[in-house]
Amino acid sequence: MAPHANSDVAANGAVNGSAQSSPLFTVNSPNVEYTDNEIKSKYAYHTTDITRTADNKLVATPKATTYHFKVDRKVGKVGMMMVGWGGNNGSTVTAGMIANRRGLQWETREGMRAANYYGSVVMSSTVKLGTDPKTGEEINIPFHDMLPMAHPNDLAIGGWDISSMNIADAMDRAQVLEPSLKQLVRKEMAEMKPLPSIYYPDFIAANQEDRADNVLEGTKACWAHVEKIQQDIQDFKAQHGLDKVIVMWTANTERYADIVPGVNDTADNLLNSIKSGHEEVAPSTVFAVACILENTPFINGSPQNTFVPGALELAEKHKAFIGGDDFKSGQTKMKSALVDFLINAGIKLTSIASYNHLGNNDGKNLSSQKQFRSKEISKSNVVDDMVAANHILYEKDEHPDHTVVIKYMPAVGDNKRALDEYYAEIFMGGHQTISLFNICEDSLLASPLIIDLVVLAEMMTRVSWKADEDADYKGFHSVLSVLSYMLKAPLTPPGTPVVNSLNKQRNALTNIFRACVGLQPESDMTLEHKLF
Repeated sequence: MAPHANSDVAANGAVNGSAQSSPLFTVNSPNVEYTDNEIKSKYAYHTTDITRTADNKLVATPKATTYHFKVDRKVGKVGMMMVGWGGNNGSTVTAGMIANRRGLQWETREGMRAANYYGSVVMSSTVKLGTDPKTGEEINIPFHDMLPMAHPNDLAIGGWDISSMNIADAMDRAQVLEPSLKQLVRKEMAEMKPLPSIYYPDFIAANQEDRADNVLEGTKACWAHVEKIQQDIQDFKAQHGLDKVIVMWTANTERYADIVPGVNDTADNLLNSIKSGHEEVAPSTVFAVACILENTPFINGSPQNTFVPGALELAEKHKAFIGGDDFKSGQTKMKSALVDFLINAGIKLTSIASYNHLGNNDGKNLSSQKQFRSKEISKSNVVDDMVAANHILYEKDEHPDHTVVIKYMPAVGDNKRALDEYYAEIFMGGHQTISLFNICEDSLLASPLIIDLVVLAEMMTRVSWKADEDADYKGFHSVLSVLSYMLKAPLTPPGTPVVNSLNKQRNALTNIFRACVGLQPESDMTLEHKLF
């Protein structure tokens, strides 16, 4: 499907296929340079080094490191390909993007509704740019205008699915959107048909077999599958005249792949295992390998361990971007925010019981124990770094009890019911219990995350940086940990800490973008309002 732009020039000044023209703001600093094609900035990064004396006292030493950032202002033409395009998420995000392109309105029993990108950090949130010194007014701008970014209305959409159903019929099967909206986008979506995908029955629940009527030959990994996926990406780029493509896994949750020495532990072993047809190579890993070799960013929106050690090594070797795992949309986002709040408030959380039931195909697939185990792991690890950061509340290796239950209940469809109980110890042996009941319209929460992940991943392909003493600019690490805000089980470069705190994740994202335009992290000290 060819992209349709609302206008030739976006609010941030990015021109489709050309350089940025008139940005919303400019930075008045000798450390920032604007050219027709680039934004260059010199940035002082302040950290604190901690050392220990012989008597085990801590010594904090402020440190400043100078970095240089360079942003390519040319966005170009971008496409998004989804694995599992015909699923609830894929069909919903497609309908939503078409509705936004066309500025659609539709009638519901609650009145008229209009297309929007609510739930998208990139499209529907703001960031504080600074303060007007004359009035003291805080100036906030759309996140999307921080840097020249792709607009979701301009993305070409395509993908793969094991089901041959066209995307309009898949939208009906998903039972997510209002009938009046579906009628407005049906004609366009009926012309969209997914490419055949790969289907390895051992990795997804047996109850998905009746969908698998659009599959490539072969039920285990083979090099022909890698080459076919690469060819599909090349054909999609050529068909729509694209400069780059971002691939998103939004298909079924797979079981965890066993990490087997000699099979998937190194890049060479993984490639050889695909060529020899080893049965412990997952479909998502085959897609990841194809994208890495094609230098196409690949993001895993499901909880399985797609990025086995061999895939990580392959991405680093080819300097290809990957990100994952598992969309952080409803229950888990609330959990990461609440746990962060409680522990930062000095309250000792001692147990978390999370129960949810849902009736969409994701729930059906997760009714299989092996697939549920993948989801259980991604949901359970979201509090680890917050607990580890507070040694006053928690002794070494101490951790809150944490139970996750998921049940398949067809009647509730995509309206997932999430019930959580947080049990905490408070002052002088007292206790606090917090119970939440959260009805999450699953696909309507996940779809904006898909948009954010695609737009941000594309953005990172145009950012390079270097230390002051280095001669050459380089890109960010292959593992895009900057995407962590949108993901339950954030993937980070080997040997680096995992950050699950929602606040820290959002600040990291915002402040990296501020650094790209030569701005320091925005301070919340507001000293300008505290001095007399």
